[in-house]
Amino acid sequence: MDDSNRVAVVVPCFNEEAGLPALARTLQSVQAAWAGRFQFHFILVDDGSIDSTWDLLKQLFQPWPNCTLVRHAYNRGITAAMLTGFRQADTVAVCAIDSDGSYDPQELGRMIPLLSEGVDLVTASPYHPAGGVRHIPGWRLWLSRASSALYRRVLRQKLHTYTSCFRVYRRSAVLDLPLRETGFQGIAEILARLDLQGSKIVEYPTVLDVRKFGQSKMKVLRTIGGHLRLLSRLIVLRWFGPAPVKMVSLPASRAA
Repeated sequence: MDDSNRVAVVVPCFNEEAGLPALARTLQSVQAAWAGRFQFHFILVDDGSIDSTWDLLKQLFQPWPNCTLVRHAYNRGITAAMLTGFRQADTVAVCAIDSDGSYDPQELGRMIPLLSEGVDLVTASPYHPAGGVRHIPGWRLWLSRASSALYRRVLRQKLHTYTSCFRVYRRSAVLDLPLRETGFQGIAEILARLDLQGSKIVEYPTVLDVRKFGQSKMKVLRTIGGHLRLLSRLIVLRWFGPAPVKMVSLPASRAA
């Protein structure tokens, strides 16, 4: 197996102790199912959890030879945790997946080959006509669909879904993006920045399900306000050109 088949899988975790045993089983099954095609390296980032997430991550994953554990000293947001994982990786392709089982990680095996030459992002798309949603609370579904409709009006590439966390990235295309958002809005900002710089983005239709363990960390009003602020900045970038942007600055993280 050559280096082109080496793939990093980044999993941000914040107060996810209830679901980590299931996550370990799932990642083992993904590894087994695609062993003949991909060599996975898993990077799990504890984003300042205040429960037993870090201790359980070490117990479950530290023995794995192809796993790196990283810990933020305090909670910085899902996008900041993803970027920490990307910086730990040394592969061309880096995947970002949820730790809560809302997407099926087995789909990675079909998404990774879509990151062909000239493509910088493959994003899961439950709102694609060939995708779907199951058991999602109405407020979350409305918020996500409404956000995607607004991003579709502002950005160049007319996608069905803009807010999915389940993606495959070309690592080199993401590391130097001038991002400002570190939380949930950063997921959309990464896609938007790639779109505005002319990167090719591919949608992969898949199914979004309700999280299997724990509770959502999303704060509804804060998320709505964050998307509106981001959209206003993107409108300026799209039609009036770039303005000075403060880069995301991450503190030194501790790798196990």
